[in-house]
Amino acid sequence: MIQLQRLEGFYWVARCEGYARAARSFPYPITQPGVHQQVKRLESELGVRLFERVGKDRVVLTAQGRALYEYVAPFYEGLAAVERSLRSGEVGGRLSIHASGHALRHLLPPWLRSLQGQRPDIEVALFEAKVPAVSLVRSGEADLLVDHLPEVPPDFEARQVGKTHAFLVFPSNHRLARKSPVSPESFKDEPFITYSSDQYMRQMQLAALAHHGVVPPRMYAADSSETILGFVAAGLGYSLLASLQPKGPHMPGVVASPLTEPAREFPLYAAWRKGKQRNPLIDALLALAPKP
Repeated sequence: MIQLQRLEGFYWVARCEGYARAARSFPYPITQPGVHQQVKRLESELGVRLFERVGKDRVVLTAQGRALYEYVAPFYEGLAAVERSLRSGEVGGRLSIHASGHALRHLLPPWLRSLQGQRPDIEVALFEAKVPAVSLVRSGEADLLVDHLPEVPPDFEARQVGKTHAFLVFPSNHRLARKSPVSPESFKDEPFITYSSDQYMRQMQLAALAHHGVVPPRMYAADSSETILGFVAAGLGYSLLASLQPKGPHMPGVVASPLTEPAREFPLYAAWRKGKQRNPLIDALLALAPKP
């Protein structure tokens, strides 16, 4: 395995075309004999000559030397810029975000457009989460989650980035479609469409119905709010959904009516794993986060 220290000496000699000039150009103090020794040891390890002398103080690369220089030069020439970005915190890279379907469709697009405009060096990978991706963030498979959280885990940090309100949703051809306000009590004999994977949201739905004395005679279950809305539009029943949109979720064939009792707001969080040093890509994203 080639030692990086010897490659560094080789790089500076190749760039400066001489040992004395290389020693003066090094980013730290080193003598000309020290540089010469690095190159000689590298040549000995590889079993090839990397330079040939063409003058008293000038050397040029051999064919083998040119092949090695073309490989190592981009690394050393980009090192100073990487160091500056690390020190300043402006590090590019890939950010993995797992978010609820609702956040993916209504909260994240304008947020990510702002990030793209200011930090094109950050690539964002988005994944739809059926339930809050706490375990994936905890294991390091995801950098960040954006979702409803019943409580923020003690090993997480979080920032509220939005809030949703509860809406009663039912088919637009329903007999109550033109009446306002509408209460869940009016639907007590009809099928209810609930969440299947997200037990927290399912419990919140059923608790809100219980507040009105409603126990659904039949229930359908779906993984996401978009699928629930599709079931409602198809006339399979009614549901309760939280929405970022002021007038509630929009879909052809669906009416959304605010649920004023019990009055509830559901905070939407960006959450990440606690650590001694926060991911600078998360900091860049949070700097542009929407105000709840």
